[in-house]
Amino acid sequence: MPQKTSRDPDRLVLFTDAVVAIAITLLILPLVDLANEHAEHPVEILAHNRDRIGSFVLSFVVIARLWLTHHQMFAHVGKYTSNLVLWNMMWLFTTVLLPFPTEMVGRYGSESFTMAFYIGTVLASSVCLTALTLVIYRNPDIQDPDNPVDDRYVANSVTTTGLIVVALVLALVVPKVNYLALLLLFLTPVVARLWTRRRRVTS
Repeated sequence: MPQKTSRDPDRLVLFTDAVVAIAITLLILPLVDLANEHAEHPVEILAHNRDRIGSFVLSFVVIARLWLTHHQMFAHVGKYTSNLVLWNMMWLFTTVLLPFPTEMVGRYGSESFTMAFYIGTVLASSVCLTALTLVIYRNPDIQDPDNPVDDRYVANSVTTTGLIVVALVLALVVPKVNYLALLLLFLTPVVARLWTRRRRVTS
């Protein structure tokens, strides 16, 4: 069992935010290089690199959404354990890794390995967030007593991870769908509400 600490989590949160900020900034660097390397008209640069621009926008939205989930979750943390720090570092690893498959998406588009690598990285990130949520949920001692975690957060986190699994399978089975499969994430609130309601009825 991890040793508990009464240390304030602000330092961990600040470190995490700084790493995420670096990762999200790295996404734009390949596009900056495009502007420096090519002597084309600006409109032609945009037209010839739609896939790379699209992958940048997609990953920016993905990282922003994952960070927002992390930010909201840590609002419930009053102190942390080594287990919480471990899962947080694993989540940061997936976040820092994401610019790499993003660049691959820009170069290779909807090639099956690239899709699996990209969506798989997003899935790994979501799994880490779900693990973080469960660590907090199952340890009332580390929660902020004035702002505890409720079933809603667990439902949202588990539902998000489940939908990414479905998106990964769908993208590989139906290649034409490709990264649009991630739009399934918009169903998260609906599915999470249904799951929470069902748990309350059966409990």
